[in-house]
Amino acid sequence: MSRFSVIIVGLVLLVAAWFGWARLNSQDAISKPIRYVKIEGAFQYIDKDKLKQLLTPEMKRGFYHADMNVIHQMISHLALVDDVDVKRVWPDAVYIKVTEQKPVVRWGKDALLNNEGDVLKPDNIEPFKNLPLVTGPEGQEKKLLEIMKGVYIVLRDKSMQLAEFHVNERRAWRIKLANGMEMQLGRKAPLESMQRFLKTMDELGEAQLAAIETVDTRYPNGYAITWKPGTNIDWKAVTAKTKPDLNAY
Repeated sequence: MSRFSVIIVGLVLLVAAWFGWARLNSQDAISKPIRYVKIEGAFQYIDKDKLKQLLTPEMKRGFYHADMNVIHQMISHLALVDDVDVKRVWPDAVYIKVTEQKPVVRWGKDALLNNEGDVLKPDNIEPFKNLPLVTGPEGQEKKLLEIMKGVYIVLRDKSMQLAEFHVNERRAWRIKLANGMEMQLGRKAPLESMQRFLKTMDELGEAQLAAIETVDTRYPNGYAITWKPGTNIDWKAVTAKTKPDLNAY
């Protein structure tokens, strides 16, 4: 092929490229609307309508000029989004798939932790008020979550539900149950101290357990109980229950 022919072919390709670019940027292309936005996901915490409102300005830019990367970033930055996939689908649709985070506990006053101990900060903490509350030194979220899971299981085996788990700067434990009972566990072998108390629960009886306000296990060989105001304990019944049955020997 001669040099002249090569030049002619090059000019034809250049003209074709320019024509394609001009067509893409013509008023018709710019105004080509996005007619369908499909948002897929099992939404438990994220408001789907608010998500649509967030995306509306970018969607109004049209099918060709809506930036999929911008849309991806906008959704990814929402506190309770775990993963997101965004696709432009010919001829006039955008497909979005959102996977939510799964908070397992509240962390302090205004944050949450997922199952891996990652900190999540939703706009409103109120919908999560039924989750257990965990507090502790900043930076120890993952470690404390794992400890709390162990405490949760130990209590569940005794048909007790954990409501709050607190660890202060001195690493002392304090927990609160769903029934309102609090346990001061200290920082020396706190789990063992809790288990020591739990072993004696059956001896106290359901009525006495329901009347306990606080349990302080920070003693080497026992624990102290504070009863709810107005509580009258039938100690004869308790001691009779714990008294050994001599006829069994």
